[in-house]
Amino acid sequence: MKKKVLALVLATAMVFGLAACGGGSTGSGDSGSASTGSGDASGSVRLLNGKPEIDEQMQALAAKYKEETGNELIVETIGGNTSAGDELKKMYQADNVPDIFVIEANQAANWDGMLADLAGEEWTNKTGFELVNDSMGTIGFPYTVEATALGYNKDILDKAGVDPSTLTSPAAWKEAVEKIDSQKADLGLTAVFGWCAEPADLGWSSGTHVFGQYLDAGLKADDTTYIDLLNDGGQIDTDRMLHFAEFVGMMNQYSDPDLLTTGTYDQQVAGFVDQKYAFITQGNWCVTEDKGFEMGFAPYAFEDGINTIIAGPPSYWVAYKDGNVDGAKAFFNWCAGDSAQDILVNQAGLVSPFDDCKYEATNPFFKSMNEYITAGNYSGWHTMLKKDGLQNETCQVFADYAGGKLDAQGFVDTIAQVIKNYYAE
Repeated sequence: MKKKVLALVLATAMVFGLAACGGGSTGSGDSGSASTGSGDASGSVRLLNGKPEIDEQMQALAAKYKEETGNELIVETIGGNTSAGDELKKMYQADNVPDIFVIEANQAANWDGMLADLAGEEWTNKTGFELVNDSMGTIGFPYTVEATALGYNKDILDKAGVDPSTLTSPAAWKEAVEKIDSQKADLGLTAVFGWCAEPADLGWSSGTHVFGQYLDAGLKADDTTYIDLLNDGGQIDTDRMLHFAEFVGMMNQYSDPDLLTTGTYDQQVAGFVDQKYAFITQGNWCVTEDKGFEMGFAPYAFEDGINTIIAGPPSYWVAYKDGNVDGAKAFFNWCAGDSAQDILVNQAGLVSPFDDCKYEATNPFFKSMNEYITAGNYSGWHTMLKKDGLQNETCQVFADYAGGKLDAQGFVDTIAQVIKNYYAE
């Protein structure tokens, strides 16, 4: 968690489009009026929250901030069927941009010249996960760390005689999957994997998170080899992609056929929680409470020696340059402190990105993800730096592969052409 985030070169203009993982209701909060750029640290600050599932905790955070500092934080939560990106576009057009809002790393170019440089603030000395941009400086406050790999049910693996620490090669995975599959009836399993390649509503999962394993699995957090190749006109490493495709093919073969191409996120998570699947293709956001069994992460080891999960901030809070910058900075410094971290970790179930946080996340995946991060066995979220919208094209290739329309080589050939065409647009 201490490794410094690579300075990000974000030259390509991206379209807006931030969707929260999972679901939730539309949020609360006063829409307020346009920020004045007063620079008053004691004045009110508006924050647009893109995670509706933690709206209640964010309101508690605002109340605590006012109690301790006298400053007002107005939390406006967007969710349900409206993305934060779409809402931000409307706000910008109406000259009503909040002082603090959320972006993904590859959306920074949309705001070139419009975000405050946060370099030198106290909180930056307590984390290595801040977002740094070549032209704008330190622009992103990391409010949480998320991880994605193959989540597993340790109780099931123990009963099946599978040690997840050994799953660092395709051969080890094949042996383990066949072993679990042969015991499905005794273990009460529907399938080994809870993997869904349905493209319309779960394309963000296959096209961003699963595809992201091709980009980063096995690499150090600051290694940008494959995202650089991708962003150089949409190129891929065909050998690596074929190995990745073969691994995904194994997931297709041993997944629940009723889930694989037509299922939903809720069905996928429910199947894992109900202990019908040994593995799930999601991240630590999919289960936030103790469900009576130990959970952990195993790597997508589609090549020998891959032993990393993807970990880091999936998105960041940024301060609008024409808003209440001093107020935003004051809030960020307070937010990195004890009171705020207590709420965000113990109530909201987030994983703190700050080195001095004394609270251990309640998330059931935390123990496993923390072991990877502490050991330095984590890769970056470079999937967030691909050309925005690419996931809406690649997800269909995953769906066609899962549906039997493509074999492994066909997957490679098709996804290569789809990516090349998209980058040529």
